[in-house]
Amino acid sequence: MTRIAVSAVFAAALALAGCIPDGPVGNASVPEPRKPVELQRYLGTWYEIARYEASFQRGCEAVTASYSLRPDGEIAVVNSCRQGSPTGPERSAEAVASPVAGSNGAKLKVSFFRPFYGDYWVLDRAPDYSWSIVGEPSGRYLWILSRTPRLSEARVQALVERAKQLGYDTSLLRRTKW
Repeated sequence: MTRIAVSAVFAAALALAGCIPDGPVGNASVPEPRKPVELQRYLGTWYEIARYEASFQRGCEAVTASYSLRPDGEIAVVNSCRQGSPTGPERSAEAVASPVAGSNGAKLKVSFFRPFYGDYWVLDRAPDYSWSIVGEPSGRYLWILSRTPRLSEARVQALVERAKQLGYDTSLLRRTKW
């Protein structure tokens, strides 16, 4: 095989590996999102408060996800984190997302490696879009997000309780350091 072909096969293998769930199932019966999501209101920067640990985020602190509308109507996604500590070196990854038809904006298909897509479900959100709880159908991934990096302990506990009400094993949550 030529170097280009070997590189293409390697890239495809990496992309497929990124699509395979790598954590324990924390919710065997993920509920369908119930609230519509106005994508214009969802755009902007979100700060990770807690998550289920995944290999692609291992060692990440001060995690952000920024969403913006692209000229073609898709959503640009930039996920960033600080490696090892809130002041560690920054890592980032770019993706593109598209709303799933019929989901009222609550489900997106996200791709870091086209043509491979993963699910992103906004399972719950605040009426004012100040927080959201995000998961996907396998129950292996969960994120609690906020528009600010720090929340009161009472607010964090309320969001953890909401994730529990959605069927998640909250003992698997890892708090993000800021």
